[in-house]
Amino acid sequence: MNVAICPGSFDPVTIGHLDIITRASKLFDRVLVVVSVNSSKRPKFTAQERVELIRRCVTHLSNVQVETFDGLLADYARQKGATAIVKGLRAVSDFEYEFQMALINKKLYPQAETVFLTTSAENMYLSSSVVKDIASYGGDISSLVPACILPDIRRRFACWEGRNENGKQCGSDPQ
Repeated sequence: MNVAICPGSFDPVTIGHLDIITRASKLFDRVLVVVSVNSSKRPKFTAQERVELIRRCVTHLSNVQVETFDGLLADYARQKGATAIVKGLRAVSDFEYEFQMALINKKLYPQAETVFLTTSAENMYLSSSVVKDIASYGGDISSLVPACILPDIRRRFACWEGRNENGKQCGSDPQ
């Protein structure tokens, strides 16, 4: 059985992420979507919230599982017996960083190959950062994220700015 890992922060998951995950699910027997914990980032959603959002988006993909991991990707790949690490590339600018990561992961865990999938043309501009920027200003993100999680993202960003969907004051930063 060939096992692939699709790692990322997924804060939040976008239709671009879902496209890469779906395509990977057709290439590999089992796909593990791994929500990474990156201490240098301030995510809008907790790791567990991101796992739950992605799980709701991939219910139609029977060979996809979603987990979280805090540590070296190579260690996770070794634990799971992965044969591949799948990374999506939007532009040449993504390649330099991802190529460096592929080389270090290969050195740390030679049994896994990094597989690059190029994004679909309609998603080349799309990133979680773009979604967060647009959402933080109340912009329309409905074509950028899976419909099943759109209300969750809208609620989070409304609360992030100190108000809920009814305009009333709400809780503080989720961290």
